[in-house]
Amino acid sequence: MRVIFMGTPDFSVGTLNALVEAGHEVVLAVTQPDKPKGRGEKMQITPVKEAALVHGIPVFQPKRVRAAECIEELKRYEADIMVVIAFGQILPKEILELTPYGCVNVHASLLPKYRGAAPIQWAVINGEQVSGVTTMQMDEGLDTGDMLLKTEVVLDKKETGESLHDKLAEAGAKLCVRTLKALEEGTVKPEKQGESPTEYARMLDKNLGNVDWEKPAVSIERLIRGLNSWPSAYTNWNGKVMKLWAADVCAQEELAEDGQGDEGALAADERPVPGTVVRVEKDGFYVQTGDGVLKVTELQIPGKKKMDAGAFLRGYQIRIGEVLKKV
Repeated sequence: MRVIFMGTPDFSVGTLNALVEAGHEVVLAVTQPDKPKGRGEKMQITPVKEAALVHGIPVFQPKRVRAAECIEELKRYEADIMVVIAFGQILPKEILELTPYGCVNVHASLLPKYRGAAPIQWAVINGEQVSGVTTMQMDEGLDTGDMLLKTEVVLDKKETGESLHDKLAEAGAKLCVRTLKALEEGTVKPEKQGESPTEYARMLDKNLGNVDWEKPAVSIERLIRGLNSWPSAYTNWNGKVMKLWAADVCAQEELAEDGQGDEGALAADERPVPGTVVRVEKDGFYVQTGDGVLKVTELQIPGKKKMDAGAFLRGYQIRIGEVLKKV
């Protein structure tokens, strides 16, 4: 097929590469405009643009994809289909209906679950055991088009937003190639979506990572994993922002049993306020939550690299009874 590919971040690159490797003629890559980044404000090209240039594919970077001149530009390529994956702009009806096969989207969830901008991270935060990728015939709604094909991915016990991102990017690339083949052969039957059983997977922001220690340990641990590697979960320790990268859930009873007679823990009959450090060991420290205790095992403080809690405790002191708070 003659394909116009629309995408921007790393998540899109694997699918672009897979389409080229499968023998499709990608006639144009449409991606977001380059943006300045870092202290030097150096212009940085998008991952999709970088990959397209390697393949010798022309690149188009419109500020507003719905502009009339943009639509005219897309028409020039006489593509059979448009493949859209994490592009970053809403497509108007004129573009959705521009090619014979329309626009096919590769979405990182098992639709109708997790429509929205951040389905990968919310699947981890909400404790899903299975996620996946859906290819969808796009319509004017937000991730509401007819479903084409799906593939499931089982989450590991310690799955992070970053690790699931990589798994779903690989799965999505393969599924997209399968979908285009099925569309060409006429063997795929579009399926209408029902109502979504989950909330809209809203875009992530840094405030989401500000840990509320009143919440259960299970929820906080999932938040830490889901926001790894961006924007990260964090807390206030000794006037500093401490990023939390990994933790283990510990039941209240379990800690009480293990801590009997241990000077490195609060007495078993004490129930400190959420956020209180209740125990310190060589490889981590335990924090009281609204339900259960969380053992912090990997963290980062300003000016330092990510480190395991054992390395941190060899250089810094955390005392029993200290209270971690929201920033």
